[in-house]
Amino acid sequence: MKMYLISDNVDTYTGMRLAGVDGVIVHEREELYAALQNVLKDESVGIVLLTEKFGKEFPDLIDEFRLERKMPLLVEIPDRHGTGRSKDFITSYITDAIGLKL
Repeated sequence: MKMYLISDNVDTYTGMRLAGVDGVIVHEREELYAALQNVLKDESVGIVLLTEKFGKEFPDLIDEFRLERKMPLLVEIPDRHGTGRSKDFITSYITDAIGLKL
């Protein structure tokens, strides 16, 4: 299985290309939708990497694709600006999920 990157910036795209991951750069909602549709047609792609910006700007679109299909796996990755998540992201996520403070 292959990985595929959908990025909003050239730096992340270039870094992933150097690692052997194909991808595309998009900026608008319609471009993201079209890129997701194209990659979903490719049966050899098992993981689609998305920069975190898309998860923040278009969560409904990303969730729609996650709910409709089991494959490929959509994974949000930080871009060159780092992650927008807090340092205790995992702890707070678990606390919210089970209702117990860790």
